[in-house]
Amino acid sequence: MGERVAVVWDESFLSYDLGGDHPLNPVRLDLTVRLARALGVLDGVSFHLPVPATEAELERVHEPSYLAAVQAAPTSAWEVGHGLGTPDNPVFEHMHEASALVAGGSLVAARAIAEGRADRAVNLAGGLHHAMAGHAAGFCVYNDCSVAIADLLANGVERVAYLDVDVHHGDGVQAAFYDDPRVLTISLHQHPLTLWPGTGYPRELGIDAAEGTSVNIALPPRTTDAGWLRAFHATVPSLLQAFRPQVLITQCGADTHREDPLADLSLSVDGHRATYQALRELAETYAGGKWLVLGGGGYALMRVVPRSWTHLLATVLDRDLDPDTALPAEWIAHTARLAPHVPLPTSMTDECDPVFVPWDDAAGDAVDSAIRDTRRAVFPLHGLDPDDPRD
Repeated sequence: MGERVAVVWDESFLSYDLGGDHPLNPVRLDLTVRLARALGVLDGVSFHLPVPATEAELERVHEPSYLAAVQAAPTSAWEVGHGLGTPDNPVFEHMHEASALVAGGSLVAARAIAEGRADRAVNLAGGLHHAMAGHAAGFCVYNDCSVAIADLLANGVERVAYLDVDVHHGDGVQAAFYDDPRVLTISLHQHPLTLWPGTGYPRELGIDAAEGTSVNIALPPRTTDAGWLRAFHATVPSLLQAFRPQVLITQCGADTHREDPLADLSLSVDGHRATYQALRELAETYAGGKWLVLGGGGYALMRVVPRSWTHLLATVLDRDLDPDTALPAEWIAHTARLAPHVPLPTSMTDECDPVFVPWDDAAGDAVDSAIRDTRRAVFPLHGLDPDDPRD
C-alpha cells in the first residue's frame, strides 16, 4: 500500500507555533516524524510538500473579514477580535501564512485522493477542527478539515464522511456542514458537560435535509479503551454503511490518552493503535479504500503523541508496528535533551490490552447510556433500529 499513500510533510509546518508555554507545541510533530523515521516506518516514502491554501480556497468555509483579521493581526496596533489574541489563540508572527500552509497541506492530501494519485493520504499537521467561519477557537486559526471537505465537494465528490476521534468535540466541522446532507460528521468525545467546547450532545443532529448527518457520541470522563472501543463499534460502522461515503476523513487527535493534561478520558497508546486499525478497515469496507488522515489534539508532547502518531503512520502505510517494539536509543536521547525531567517510555506500548465487549443493549454503565442516547437519536433517521445490536 505504501506507493498509494501520500504523506504530506515539511518542516515548515513547525512554523504553526503559538509560542511560549502554549499546549499546542509543534515539537510533537517533529518528534513523531523523527520516531517514525528511526523505526523505519517512513523508509522509501517521498513526502508530498504542502502548498499554502489560497484565499479563495479558505473562503469556502471562512468569512473574508476573518481572513483579513488574521492577516492584519501580527502587525495591528489594536485588537482585531475574531477570537484572536486570546490565551487559546495568541497572535504570532506570520500567522496567516503558517495557518494557510496547514490548510494547504490538507488540500494537497485531499486532492491526491480525489485525482486518483493515492488511495490514502495523511497530514499530521492538520486536524484543526475548532476554527469557525468567522473566528479562531481552541488553538485553531483555519479549519483545514472543513477546507479539505469543501474542496472535495467542489470537485465532484458527492458524499464525504468525517470521523473525529479527538477528545474534544469536532464543533467547527459540524458547524460548517450542519445543513449539508452530503457530509456526515461523527464525533466521539468527552461529554460536553465536562469539557470544552461544551457542544456535541446527541440531540445535535443537523438541520433540514441534513437531519441525521451530525452524529455525536458523548463519553463520560475516565472512559477506558474497552468502553471507548465499544462505543465506537456500536455506532460508527452502521452509520458508514448506511451513508456510503466516497471518502472517509478521520481527525485522529491523541488527547484521549490517560496522560493528556487537558482532558479526562483514559485511553492508552494501545487503544489508539486499535482505533487506527479499525479506521483503516472502515475505509476499506465502506469508502472504497479512500482515506484522508489528519492529526489533531494531543498535549502529552513527549510520551504519548509521537508514539501514537507513529502507530498511525504505520497503520496508514500498512507497516503496522508490534506494540512491544523498543524505542530507538537515538530518539530517546534526543527527546531527553529537550525534556530532561520527563521520564520517557521505552517501547511503543502502554502494556494495555484494548479488548472490548461488543454492545448488546443489556449493560447499564455510563458508556452504554451514551451509546443508547446516540443510537436512539440518530439511527432511525438512517433506517436503522437503535435497539437492535445487529444494526
